[in-house]
Amino acid sequence: MNDDIANKLYKLALKAYKHNEVPVSAVIVKNNKIISYAYNKRKNTNNPIAHAEIIAIIKACKKLKDWRLSDCEMYVTLLPCHMCLEVIKEVRISKLYYYCDNIKTINSNLFCNKIENDYSKLFSELLTTFFKKLR
Repeated sequence: MNDDIANKLYKLALKAYKHNEVPVSAVIVKNNKIISYAYNKRKNTNNPIAHAEIIAIIKACKKLKDWRLSDCEMYVTLLPCHMCLEVIKEVRISKLYYYCDNIKTINSNLFCNKIENDYSKLFSELLTTFFKKLR
């Protein structure tokens, strides 16, 4: 299942990259099944809260018809920003897994679990390439 999630995250991050968005993506899982997913859309929607995590949460809440996602886990390519972390806590997502550290976010949250594997490097390289392209 983890490879399926990582593959989905990578495809979504590439989609964001191709749309000139920061290549961050998020997947929400319930009972080992992906129930929602998203990638960043801030730039193209001119919406400051159109982060992948927020979009995925909104989709999951609509699908489950509940604002509480306590039986769900979230996987993201990058450790979420403070805003997203607060929303993740608010909807009560039980576990958060991420692949890359975010230098803007201090990980003082015990429910955040870093995944270190080949995908971690892949996501990190994609983010680095994106920001180099901007400069």
